[in-house]
Amino acid sequence: MATTSIDPFLKGNMSRNTRGLLRITILVLIAAAAVASRLFSVIRFESIIHEFDPWFNFRATKYLVQNGFYSFWDWFDDRTWHPLGRVTGGTLYPGLMVTSGVIYHFLRFIAIPVDIRNVCVLLAPAFSGLTALATYLLTCEMTPSPSAGLLAAAFMGITPGYISRSVAGSYDNEAIAIFLLVFTFFLWIKAVKNGSIMWGALAALFYGYMVSAWGGYVFITNLIPLHVFVLICMGRYSSRLYVGYTTWYALGTLASMQVPFVGFLPIRNSDHMSALGIFGLLQLVAFTEFIRSQVPGKQFQTLLTSLILLVVGVAFLGLVLLSASGVIAPWSGRFYSLWDTGYAKLHIPIIASVSEHQPTAWPSFFFDLNFLIWLFPAGVYICFQQLKDEHVFVVIYAVLASYFAGVMVRLMLTLTPIVCVAAAMILSNILDTYLQRSPSTDAQPKASSNNEKQPSYLRATRNQLVGIYSNLSKSVITGSIAIYLLLFVAHCTWVTSTAYSSPSVVLASRMPDGSQHIIDDYREAYYWLRQNTPQDSKIMAWWDYGYQIGGMADRPTLVDNNTWNNTHIATVGKAMASSEEVSYPILRQHDVDYVLVVFGGLLGYSGDDINKFLWMIRIAEGVWPDEVKERDFFTDRGEYRVDDGATPAMRNSLMYKMSYYGYNELFPGGQVQDRVRNSRLPAQGPQLTTLNEAFTSENWIIRIYKVKDLDNVGRDHNSAVSFEKGHKRKKVSKRKGPRVLRTE
Repeated sequence: MATTSIDPFLKGNMSRNTRGLLRITILVLIAAAAVASRLFSVIRFESIIHEFDPWFNFRATKYLVQNGFYSFWDWFDDRTWHPLGRVTGGTLYPGLMVTSGVIYHFLRFIAIPVDIRNVCVLLAPAFSGLTALATYLLTCEMTPSPSAGLLAAAFMGITPGYISRSVAGSYDNEAIAIFLLVFTFFLWIKAVKNGSIMWGALAALFYGYMVSAWGGYVFITNLIPLHVFVLICMGRYSSRLYVGYTTWYALGTLASMQVPFVGFLPIRNSDHMSALGIFGLLQLVAFTEFIRSQVPGKQFQTLLTSLILLVVGVAFLGLVLLSASGVIAPWSGRFYSLWDTGYAKLHIPIIASVSEHQPTAWPSFFFDLNFLIWLFPAGVYICFQQLKDEHVFVVIYAVLASYFAGVMVRLMLTLTPIVCVAAAMILSNILDTYLQRSPSTDAQPKASSNNEKQPSYLRATRNQLVGIYSNLSKSVITGSIAIYLLLFVAHCTWVTSTAYSSPSVVLASRMPDGSQHIIDDYREAYYWLRQNTPQDSKIMAWWDYGYQIGGMADRPTLVDNNTWNNTHIATVGKAMASSEEVSYPILRQHDVDYVLVVFGGLLGYSGDDINKFLWMIRIAEGVWPDEVKERDFFTDRGEYRVDDGATPAMRNSLMYKMSYYGYNELFPGGQVQDRVRNSRLPAQGPQLTTLNEAFTSENWIIRIYKVKDLDNVGRDHNSAVSFEKGHKRKKVSKRKGPRVLRTE
């Protein structure tokens, strides 16, 4: 008898353990798939750092590992922004470098001889597995169905919207920041649901970690207060909300202020004022609730009205006075550019010049999210069925992230997590509806009872041929969803392998026979600089390439991708846009030894400096409007041309001359063609008098020029190819290979 009574309990316990083990196994497989899908770049190319910003992060990480944390904290880099330098330790978010350094030292401690480069290359794929787990935990807080959490984790693991910034080699702040973003939101929801100081403190801890890792922490700083404000307006104030928010804000603000780059911004910058304001409002609401319990109802209404008017008036007046006096800094330009898409182009062209800061095209949503984009609104809709506190958070997050993702391509990254969560919720709901056990399989009375409770349009017939529970409907729906999921996996794999797994420093093309051809001009040029120039040679290039030059060529640069000094960048733009007579004094004044330009006219590489030239002109015009004018580079018909119809300002500019110098020698018979602009160029190429060609890469993508000394300028003003006395320019060989200028 005892055995009989225990058996059901043991059976149920074993069933729960089996389901738990199965979920853990699925999560491990999802994490493995997330990591594996991000390794295409390593397999097809090699273990290399991608893009531009990651090269600075890699260089800073190497400095941290070699010199220690305190030296890194006080690091002044005199090899960037010549002659200004950069207080690097106080002008970056150190979370990424510190994370990599800790992992590196831990692996070395357990006797795994790993190179810091491989740690940096594989950091983003490793954290993508953790992001999938965090998405599972967040989704499970929104719905009791574990299947929704597993679907959300799988979506997050392979969705291109997240993979775009987390492939192997993409060593940027987002590599760890998206995991911290999702996990902080999970901890916040736990804090609100439980009213626990522990969960609030953990949310504050990971928020502080997020602040140290990425400037996008401002999204959390404003989203959580907005969630609290909406709940208060809905009449859902509770002690749980008070405990969760005050714990998060107090500890999180203190943690964020420990990052030198952030400092006192949380209490002195308008971008953070919403969090502070909601903290004050919450104290007022709590005080009001206390007074309500002590004062009769009629007197309480009078007191409440007076108190609200007084506090709001004092707070508004104080905010105005502090802002006018400069104690509270105004909204940043990046914040204004999010609300006004034309603001950056008019006032901060350097922000508008970045491709990832452009508004998002509609096809990009389908490209990065595929079929999740039409499940997403339905997932948000079902949140309104119960509309608990956590569902309100989903709605707010979805609305804000959708808007910001539409304004700026880069912010598709912040939209992806909530799309995966909402899509998983609705898809799980559909599957649970159609895969539940049919009522007719139960005892007949129970089936009858169930059918009576169901709406008429959901009732199934006895033969199960029609209705929502029929075998036919189940087969059609589950089959369709399975096909969609397979197509989704295929799409994610294709996008990841073709669009997001190519490092910008190594280009690839297809030969007529279908084989892959590697174009390695960037590394070829940077290696030439590293091997053939003195270590203190100053390199001038457009700011896009500053981090790569510093990381691979290890040479001082005038500007880089930090873009903190608009005037210095405008100086480079002015030098590029002006004639040699104007540019040469600028080069000498800044001790420039070499000038680097990117030219894609021969190969058809559209990301060259001629295509970026208008932004250089606009940025320079913003500082020197009387000396550099954008309209001078357009014809009377408003055309931007590089052929015979190019304006005198274009033909005389240093950028034009450096790009097309000697280019006509490659085209016998005067048929000079620019394959990017699809233009036929003049048979006679431009001449240079203040620069000597030093290096041109194999495919002419990178061109490097040596700035002449003062005593050499004007020695032969009519010849742009003269060297110092006793030297001559070697004829260009027609053999395939790097076109390098040599002396004999």
